[in-house]
Amino acid sequence: MGFPEIDSAVFFGSITMVAWGIWVVLGNAASESIDPRTAAAITYLVAGPLALGYILVSDASLAITARGGLLAGTAGLFTGIGLISMYIGLSGGSTTIISTLGAMYFVVAALIGMVILGDEVTITRCAGIAFAVIGIILVTR
Repeated sequence: MGFPEIDSAVFFGSITMVAWGIWVVLGNAASESIDPRTAAAITYLVAGPLALGYILVSDASLAITARGGLLAGTAGLFTGIGLISMYIGLSGGSTTIISTLGAMYFVVAALIGMVILGDEVTITRCAGIAFAVIGIILVTR
């Protein structure tokens, strides 16, 4: 009897969920021990070489277009803003609230997708966003 096949999106999504959950808890502890901005910088100083190392040992293409490089760099800018904001928030706020609000980034992405990128607006998607907003309200009270 073998293991059932797992969809790769579910597999890697699950790894992401667990890793980011642990990251927030450790980030909170780090922000209580040292300046949160320093903790954020150390986090990226460790993450950057890990990502570069993965590129080198995998079959990733090293070809970079101007558009792709600009988009990836801009994404990194917003990642850094979010990271620093999270660490500063963790240093003075509740891990439950900061992590829940931060994890709701998908609501922003979904709204951008529907309003700007032309993704289909459906009742189900709108209901999902509404439930996410209700969840935020419940957790933050």
